[in-house]
Amino acid sequence: MNIKRAKQEIKNTIAAYLFKDAHGEYEIPPMQQRPLLLIGPPGIGKTQIMEQVARECQIALVSYTITHHTRQSAIGLPFISEKEFGGRKRHVTEYTMSEIVAAVYERMEETGLTEGILFIDEINCVSETLAPAMLQFLQYKTFGTHKIPDGWVIAAAGNPPEYNKSVREFDIATLDRVKKLEVEADFEVWKEYARQMNLHSAILSYLTAKPEYFCRLETTVDGKRFATPRGWEDLSKFLGVYEKKGMEADREVIAQYLQHDKISRDFANYLELYKRYQAEYQLDKMLCGACSPGLMERASRAEFDERLSIVSLLLSRLETAFRAVGHREEYLELLFEKLKEFRTKSAEDTAEGALTPLIRFERFLEVFRSEHEKKKKAGLLTRAEDYRFRDVAETLNRYQQEARGGSLTDWEAAFGCFSARFGEERDAYEALCEEMLKKLEAAFDFMEGAFGDSQEMVIFITELNSSYYAVRFLGEYECERYYRYNKRLLFEEREKGLKGRLKRLGF
Repeated sequence: MNIKRAKQEIKNTIAAYLFKDAHGEYEIPPMQQRPLLLIGPPGIGKTQIMEQVARECQIALVSYTITHHTRQSAIGLPFISEKEFGGRKRHVTEYTMSEIVAAVYERMEETGLTEGILFIDEINCVSETLAPAMLQFLQYKTFGTHKIPDGWVIAAAGNPPEYNKSVREFDIATLDRVKKLEVEADFEVWKEYARQMNLHSAILSYLTAKPEYFCRLETTVDGKRFATPRGWEDLSKFLGVYEKKGMEADREVIAQYLQHDKISRDFANYLELYKRYQAEYQLDKMLCGACSPGLMERASRAEFDERLSIVSLLLSRLETAFRAVGHREEYLELLFEKLKEFRTKSAEDTAEGALTPLIRFERFLEVFRSEHEKKKKAGLLTRAEDYRFRDVAETLNRYQQEARGGSLTDWEAAFGCFSARFGEERDAYEALCEEMLKKLEAAFDFMEGAFGDSQEMVIFITELNSSYYAVRFLGEYECERYYRYNKRLLFEEREKGLKGRLKRLGF
């Protein structure tokens, strides 16, 4: 299965394991909750989906790479205790609590979350001395004599033997006690994720043209050569910072992430051309409605690789703009939600009737910040969500300072001040949306002038349909040409599918 399907399977499993009956007991007893075992090539996102699942399910996560542990750190150290048996005192060997089990309890205390995922990575690469403890862990959910708390789902991951010479094969008795998910690299699924994470447009464009280089692992006489999804993602982040600082990433830099000579060399050449097209076609000016007929003519006569790069660059500019609009909308939604919550709470709360609106607002803001810090500490927020919470807290603080400067003590006056400021932000958002529509229309002007109703237009529309923020925006703001081309594209795809079915039936 691909990583997207695996993620959904993990979420479904967690929902089933944490489901309780009418008496408050887990419907599936903890001892029958099979640990999840993900097996797949390195770098395809096994660890990342565990982080995403924990956030989306709003549960805690404790993650360990087991190859870094010894038997002592995993199961604890022995010590001698004294117990009485049959009227006689005996010395008995006991074990201190495992570092891993202790981390689970510490996470529960830090976050207040009693349910979570204990994720053990590279579980099939443990040392010989630790292997029996790992088998016991999978079968009985204990490290030494200490049990994993109920409500914690055990998940583990490992690589197939062909990718790691340290891999140990699990026996049938162990495999019969786990829920095994075999994961394979899938470019189309990864591409969807890459768009959400705003990966470098040159990488997306290159891999769209050459998906066979997305995940390549080879063993040759000269050693191992590989390019993995993790390598592409890490390279993307590095390229983004390099560009912001005005630095150039050459082939040697790229080869540090893509350790496959042919792929790193090919992508380095492609990146150089991609940057040249970026400068020559002046797409930022084009999106402002200042595209020259000469550039349209040049694009129409270019080779296919160049045309594909131009479309990719154009889509990248639009995606950045769509993302900015989407983030602003999400910010306003959270801001409005908090202002509404404050007004509702203030109207219902009579115990603090003597307090001024500004004192109540100050306390409300303190609670909001505390909730934000708690969620952040628990790992329940993405970086974008964290930034959104911080921006809203800063805005609410600004509202408070402005209201305090006006010495507002009347409820209606205070809320009127907050509403006026929010209205200004809403107006700025609407202006941003209007600007977005103009950019989209300018993009269609260029696409029609350069390529007409061609394969490039099909790619353009298809990629827009794959963008979360683009689809979200176009669901609220009408763009006639987008709907016209989209309708035609859907019709042609259906017609093509119908002809294929008729051909298979012998018509």
